[in-house]
Amino acid sequence: MAPKDGGGQGGSGRAKGPEAKKSNKAAPETELKSRVDDYRRLTERFVEYPCIMRPSDLTGEDRRRHVRETILEDHALRIAQQADGAREKFETLAKSRFSFFRGTSLLFHRDMLGDDARMPTVLVLGDVHPENFGVMPNADNAPIFGVNDFDDVIYGPFTWDLKRGTTGFLLAAEEQSDLSEKHRIKVARKFIEGYHEGIAFYARHDTESSQQIRQDNAPKVIRKLFEEAQTSRKEWLWDRYLAENGLGFRANYELTPVSSRVTEFQGYIDQLAKGAGIKDVGRVGALKVKDVCMRHGQGTASLGLARYYVLLEGPSENATDDLIIEFKRARPSALEGLVPPNDFHAGDQGDRIAHGQAVHLANGDVFYGSVEIDGVSFMSRERAPFREDIDLDDLSKKSWKRYAHACGQALAQAHARSDDAGQLDYRIEPRILEAMEPLELFIDDMLCFAREAVARLDRDHAMFRRDLKLGAFTNPMKAYR
Repeated sequence: MAPKDGGGQGGSGRAKGPEAKKSNKAAPETELKSRVDDYRRLTERFVEYPCIMRPSDLTGEDRRRHVRETILEDHALRIAQQADGAREKFETLAKSRFSFFRGTSLLFHRDMLGDDARMPTVLVLGDVHPENFGVMPNADNAPIFGVNDFDDVIYGPFTWDLKRGTTGFLLAAEEQSDLSEKHRIKVARKFIEGYHEGIAFYARHDTESSQQIRQDNAPKVIRKLFEEAQTSRKEWLWDRYLAENGLGFRANYELTPVSSRVTEFQGYIDQLAKGAGIKDVGRVGALKVKDVCMRHGQGTASLGLARYYVLLEGPSENATDDLIIEFKRARPSALEGLVPPNDFHAGDQGDRIAHGQAVHLANGDVFYGSVEIDGVSFMSRERAPFREDIDLDDLSKKSWKRYAHACGQALAQAHARSDDAGQLDYRIEPRILEAMEPLELFIDDMLCFAREAVARLDRDHAMFRRDLKLGAFTNPMKAYR
């Protein structure tokens, strides 16, 4: 008997009559779909049966293919659209291990799938590292310091943020400042200790809903960041964004005006204002859209994703106090389907990101929200002249430790707000403190995880650079019949 073909259609493996013509046609093909649901099922299995092998256990060529396929999956849309930002991002990832770490959150978190199911759940930030803390505007347009990237927020074990953050500080302290291993360990330890001290403080004082890190109460290393961020709005607007007549955006390699969409984006601004209760008074003026542009080449994880800037007329109407509202395409959280199953849901796409900002920041940016543009979810926020991130190259050995400690405390406040502005219906701080005991053992566990993660990342980065040179990330993966 003739063998059956592998196409799942039955019948003889030898074409007859009209079927012979079909054999010469190109084989049907489809782009590979996201594997989020596959990993969700694997996470559930791992939580139930902890002896199951995970991606972090892969070695050699198996690990190389996993790295390649995960990065291709994470960037499938950008590659399919042949976006310039996709090529730019891959080149950025190849430049340094820290850039690779920042831009491959999905790869990092798939290695963690199912971890720490017994640990207390909070709204985790998802992508904690030294450059995802900074100065930004609050609801009153005053500068505050805190966590500043909410793209990956999701409810999960608090340890997920500590593990990613500890790894980030350990790696950045080596690559950005060439600190010795002894000092890198001290820096990473300070991050964990700052977090523990912060959680203990909020457990005693319960002030996480109102407290903000401002220039007057910030640690010395953070006060310098506030000082560096001091720029007048007029200078900021005219130096970076406005055209010669002040009526709209300039055109350059970063900005492409799309003035034909002003009316459309006026609708989005009106929608945001209505949802957030923003009145057309004070510094926001009449909430009138003057111009719209596309913004290119910003971020690391988001390179190649659509991003718009909207120019709002300021109250003086003389182009000295205009506002800029950013609309950035919302992507799924890299932790989706990987954190242990829980009873909380942060929302979908842009709504999830807006929920993260509302929970993590006390009295945060009023323009944080979400809208649908061209059938796709976008998150929104205000750009500001004093939005500033730390320059890691400028940190000394002492300031590295102080900065890590301050970031740990800022993360603690974000987590502590999970039972105030978030969905938790019980006090979370005592449970986190209990879960961190004995403290020295907990700190050692975090440091051991981080050292292993850095060593694995070293190997992954070498594999990625090799595959990039061989053209692995030019075309999306396809499944052939």
